[in-house]
Amino acid sequence: MAEKGIEDNGVNNLLNASLLFEIGTEDLPARFIFPAIQQMEQQASGILREMRIPFSGIKTYGTPRRLALIAEGLPRSQEDRTREVFGPSRKAAYDANGRPTKAAVGFAQSQGVSVEQLIIKSKDKGEYVAAVLEEKGGPVIAVLPEILKRIVLSLHLPKSMRWADGDLRFARPIRWLLALFDDETVSFDIDGIRSSNTTMGHRFLSPAAFKLQKISGYKSMLANRHVVVDQEERKKIIVDAMEVLLGSLGEKPVQDEELLETVVNLVEYPVPVLATFPAAYLGLPRELLITVMKGHQKYFAVKKAESTITNHFVVISNTSEENAGTVRVGAERVIRARFEDARFYFEEDRKVPLHTRMEYLRKVTFHERLGSLYDKTERIVSIAAFLAGRVFPALKEHVVRAARLAKTDLITGVVREFPELQGIMGKYYALHDGESKEVADALEEQYLPAYSGGALPRTDAGALLSIADKIDTVAGFFSIGIMPTGSEDPFALRRQALGIIAIMMDKSIDVPVQDLVDKAFGTLPHGESIDVMKEQMLRFVRNRVEAVLSDLGYSSDFVQSALPVCLRIPLFAVRERLDALKRCRDHPAYCDFLVAMKRVNNIIPKSPMPSVRPELLLEEQEISLSAKLNSMRGEIESLVDNKRYDDAVILLFSLTEAVNRFFDHILVMDKREEIKQNRLSLLQDIWQTVSALADFSKLSSN
Repeated sequence: MAEKGIEDNGVNNLLNASLLFEIGTEDLPARFIFPAIQQMEQQASGILREMRIPFSGIKTYGTPRRLALIAEGLPRSQEDRTREVFGPSRKAAYDANGRPTKAAVGFAQSQGVSVEQLIIKSKDKGEYVAAVLEEKGGPVIAVLPEILKRIVLSLHLPKSMRWADGDLRFARPIRWLLALFDDETVSFDIDGIRSSNTTMGHRFLSPAAFKLQKISGYKSMLANRHVVVDQEERKKIIVDAMEVLLGSLGEKPVQDEELLETVVNLVEYPVPVLATFPAAYLGLPRELLITVMKGHQKYFAVKKAESTITNHFVVISNTSEENAGTVRVGAERVIRARFEDARFYFEEDRKVPLHTRMEYLRKVTFHERLGSLYDKTERIVSIAAFLAGRVFPALKEHVVRAARLAKTDLITGVVREFPELQGIMGKYYALHDGESKEVADALEEQYLPAYSGGALPRTDAGALLSIADKIDTVAGFFSIGIMPTGSEDPFALRRQALGIIAIMMDKSIDVPVQDLVDKAFGTLPHGESIDVMKEQMLRFVRNRVEAVLSDLGYSSDFVQSALPVCLRIPLFAVRERLDALKRCRDHPAYCDFLVAMKRVNNIIPKSPMPSVRPELLLEEQEISLSAKLNSMRGEIESLVDNKRYDDAVILLFSLTEAVNRFFDHILVMDKREEIKQNRLSLLQDIWQTVSALADFSKLSSN
């Protein structure tokens, strides 16, 4: 008689069992925890499915001392499965009389079935014998040891280590393994570490080990021992407690999601503590104060509602509320020392004007094959002056001055101590030196966007300086053969190229990428392969433009139609043309025009043709087509120059009838060579005129 919930075939149809697995470790770096629990969920999901164990859900947790997962809705037995195993071909398995051969008999025996049970199946355009095997699912508890070991070994974090005399590598030494399937311990070991139903509480507040009898008590029993295992709960505790601490003061923490995520993964039992520093330090730059608190101590800066920094800060301790006073005193002592160091560097830096630091840049290597920071500065100045002269002539003096000073703050004390403040400190020092606000703002914005999708420069001068800096870096590394390969991009050239594209679109920089790249390569030493490297860089940037246009929501055919011209015209104009094409897509003449242009593109030579010779135009249809093209070419150019792209596209539609009449009545491939060549030249002229707007052969009429 089958147990309740289990059919006679032994398969459990009630998916109601649970699995708890916890990997206890020495303290993990905060940045490892989120990737680890993501991987843990992905690997567990994949392996359970592979092992024919369905589940209703998996939740993963992480603290500095443990990585855990709880899987719900598991069966007691694996699912049954039917699989087919192919054997020899039909011809090899049966003789001319249909009797099984030794090959068929041997195959059947190897699969544990009778010859009569073999079937014929088609595969790879042939017929083969196959055995249909019914595999009963085994007990889940029996395969869990293998599954849990695989999960541990599948976690790949930024760094791993070995410890003691073992061979196992993990981010930090593993100290215990907790594994329960409902109330039953899953017994296995990895490199001498034996699993059990035992786990640990908080390292200091509840250091004793304890046994867990039921999975349902996992979170509550840890909570009783000062461990909040759910990272989302820890985050909520921190956010809510800071709001309570600061609410009565009319203050709030400076919003910093990155710091919040880090602190969540630094503690198992978060207790926010309000602390204070001497108000005299508020005279330091806001960004410097925040960076000192965040970067070195992981403290939360505090602001008034109007964003003014106050002399309060919040520490997230990993101890009990009773120890808050001790935590506060220690934090205040540490932060005063840090601020005193920062003030010393800041005041010393301001004694030396930025412009006097330029010569020191000669002693700082940018890259051994690209020279010093002084050499890079000279290139940035040249590119920035070129851009300003083309786009914002009134700002040229400010842009060039900012370019001269761009890298000088890199050799200041504060930036050496806090590299993330590069550019920001340059702004403060420039204003102290009496430089213009335009120059100071440009220095601050030169590194924007700091990441893909990050904030772009607000000022025009900052935008030009950022472009100049980034294009010099990308061109420089391409010129010496250093370029991204696969997932490797040590100098962040992809991010910098995307930054250039984003800024040029955002600020409507009226300079084609081709011109910008030409200028950047023109400032570099010319090697034998410089032209080859330039072409590789142009392809690289074009690929980035393609990705950006796709991300902006343009369909694939529209993106492909823009690529041939995207480097020869300003990037903002690429978007304007695509938008015009989208608006013209519903025009009654759109589809017929695409068909006509594809006919033209299919026949024209890919190499340049000689100019059309009017005297060789013999038939009325080719004469009228040439006249039509000549009459509208100037107007098309004028409309494009004035950015009236919708009107230009609609005017091009008027070519359709003349092109169709030409193909319907004219034999392009005339036996007379000069007539044929002249007709091909006419068609190439048409294509060159229309493709100045877009490659219409790539557009779909659907």
